[in-house]
Amino acid sequence: MHSQTGNGEPRPRRITLTPGKIILLLTVNLIILMILAWPILRARIEMPAWIPWYTAEPNEKSSPAPSVTVSASPTATLPAATPSSPTATAPTSTTQTGFLILSMREGLDTHLFAYCPLTAAQSPLRLTRLTSGSWHDITPALSPDNARLAFASNRNGAWHIYIWNIESGEIEQLTDAPGYKASPTWSPDGLWIAYEQYTNDNLEIYIQQTNADADPIQLTHNRAADYAPAWSPAGREIAFVSTRGGQEQIWLADLDKSGDDSFSPLPINEETLARHPSWSPDGRYLAWASVMENGLHKIHTWDSTEASKSPRECGSGDNPTWNQNNILYTTVSTPYQSYLTAYAIEENNPLTLPLIAMPGPVESLLWVDASVYNLLPDVQLPTPTPLWNPNAYLNPDVPGNRWGLVDLQNVEAPYPQLHDRVDESFEAMRTKLAQQIGWDALSNLENAYVPLTLALSPQMQKDWLYTGRAITINPLPINAGWMVVIREDFGPETYWRIYLRARFQDGSQGRPLHTLPWDFNARYQAELRPYEQGGALTQSIPPGYWVDFTQLAATYTWERLPALSTWRSAYTTARFNEFTRSDDLDWETAMLEIYPPEVLITPTLIPTATQTPTITPTHTPTITLTPYPPGYSTPTPTVSATITPTPMQTVLP
Repeated sequence: MHSQTGNGEPRPRRITLTPGKIILLLTVNLIILMILAWPILRARIEMPAWIPWYTAEPNEKSSPAPSVTVSASPTATLPAATPSSPTATAPTSTTQTGFLILSMREGLDTHLFAYCPLTAAQSPLRLTRLTSGSWHDITPALSPDNARLAFASNRNGAWHIYIWNIESGEIEQLTDAPGYKASPTWSPDGLWIAYEQYTNDNLEIYIQQTNADADPIQLTHNRAADYAPAWSPAGREIAFVSTRGGQEQIWLADLDKSGDDSFSPLPINEETLARHPSWSPDGRYLAWASVMENGLHKIHTWDSTEASKSPRECGSGDNPTWNQNNILYTTVSTPYQSYLTAYAIEENNPLTLPLIAMPGPVESLLWVDASVYNLLPDVQLPTPTPLWNPNAYLNPDVPGNRWGLVDLQNVEAPYPQLHDRVDESFEAMRTKLAQQIGWDALSNLENAYVPLTLALSPQMQKDWLYTGRAITINPLPINAGWMVVIREDFGPETYWRIYLRARFQDGSQGRPLHTLPWDFNARYQAELRPYEQGGALTQSIPPGYWVDFTQLAATYTWERLPALSTWRSAYTTARFNEFTRSDDLDWETAMLEIYPPEVLITPTLIPTATQTPTITPTHTPTITLTPYPPGYSTPTPTVSATITPTPMQTVLP
C-alpha cells in the first residue's frame, strides 16, 4: 500500500535496513541454502569414497575408462562411464548382500582380496588383503555351505588345489599329483571338486572327492585343451572352455552320459573367443566372456530353460560372476587397466555399478555371502621393497641440462644403450625374467636406443626407440619355439602379449597357455584370408609352461604399444615386441631430454623464383606481297627471311 502525497499521487514506501536486519536477512538465506543443499550432501556422504584405497603411482600409465555397452536390445548403448566421478549412482540394494573375493596381481605376485563397493550398512568396504607371500593365489571358489574356500596356489613351489577352512583358518592341500592345477569348482553337495590339470602336455578336467583319500577321475580325454570348469547348481552338467572346435568355445559335459556323447558345444558365434563360464545360483543362466571379431569384449548369457535360443549380449566385460540375486559382476579390461562393474540380468541388464578402477590386473573374481566376511582375516603386508633403485643424473658434459645414454652391460644390440632414467628398471626386469624362465632372454635385443641417423620403417618416424626409452626384444625365439605371441584386440586397436617358454618344464616355472597364439607366418602360406589378416590363429595351444613377459614388463613400468594401422601388410609395424617406459612423457618431451630443440625442427623447402629465358631472334623476316590476277580480293602473304651474311675472311695459302 502506498501513502498519498499532497497532489494525490502515491508515494513509494521506503525500507530502512539496519545492521541487525542485514544480519537477520543473511541468516535466513543461509538456512534456506542449507535446506536446499541437504539432499545433495546426504547423498554424497552415503556414497563410497571413489577408490579410497588406490592412488596412482607417478610413473603409472593410465588408460581412459572404456565405454560400457548394455544390451537390453541389440541397439541399446550406455554412454562411457567415468570412474573418477564422485556423483555416480550407487548400486541397488540387491548388490549389498555380500562382497567379492578377487584374485589380483600385486607387484610380482598374485593375492586374494575382499572388496565390495557398498555393504548392507551403506558404508564402503575397503580392499582387504586375505593372503600374502612370494607366490600366486588364484581362481577362488566358495563351497555351497559357505564354509570352505578352494583356490589354486604355487606356494610350495608347484601348482596345487588348496582348501581353506574359513572358520578355523586352516589350509589343506587337496591335490598331490604333479602338474599344474587351477580353476576349482564345487559340486552342489560339496563332496566333489572339478578342476583343470595340465597332464601329458595338455589341459584336461579332473574331478576329485573332498573328504576321501581317492584318486581323481579324469573327465575329458581330448587332444584339444579343456579347462575353466564350472559346475552347474543342478549338479548334472559342467560347463568348460575347449579348443576342440578349432578355437575357444563353451562346451557342456553331461554327467548322466558317457563317452563323446556327453560333450556338446553351445550354439555361439564361431567368430568369437569364449572364456570364463559362470552359472547363476539358480542354475538357469550360464554367463561367459567373449572377444568379438570387431575387438569388443562382451558378456553373453545363455538361458538353459530355452536351450534352443541363441545367447544374448549383456554388456561389456571379461570375467563374470553371479550373486544370489542374479546380479552379474564382471571385470572390464583395457590395455593398461582393469575395472569392475555389474549388470542386473532380470531387469534388462541395466548397469547397477559404475566402472571402478582396480589397482592391479584382476585374474578372477567370486561373489561371497556377507556372513563370511567376519570370518576372513585381514592380512597386513609390510611396505614392499622397491623393485629397483634409480641412479640417474644429468649429463654434465652436455649443455642445456640434458640427460645422457648409458651403455648396457652384456647386451647385444645395434646400439646397446638406454636413457639414464630407465636403464636401472631394465636391468632389474632382465634379472627377474632370467630367474623366472631360467635363461637370459634380454641379453640379445633387436633394438634399444636408435640414433637419428638411422631410419626406421615407414610410419615409425616418431618411434620411442629414438628417445632411448624403448626396447624391441629379439623375435627369433618364435621360430625356435621359445616365444609365442597372443593377439589381444580392444575395439579397433590391436595389442600383443608375449609369453616366453620356461627352461624347466616341471611346473616350477610359469603356467600352461590357455589361449591360441597368433601365427604371423600364416600370411605367407598362399591363403587369401591369412594374407589379408596378417596371419591366423594357430591350430592348437603349444605345450609346455610359459611366463607372461608382458605382465612382468608392466610390473617394471615397461608398457606394450598398439600395432600401427598397417600391421596386416607391413610386418614391422605390428610392434608386438616393442616395449617403452615413457614416465608419462610425450614423444617430443622425451626427445628433448637427450637432444637439443633443433633436432625437432623440420626444414621446410621454400621454392625460389626462376626467370624464364627469353629468345631474341637475330634475323628479322620481311613480308613481300605477290600481285594476283583480277578476281582475287584476298592476297596470300609470302613470308621470306632476308638474311644478311656475315663477311668471311679468306685466308690465302
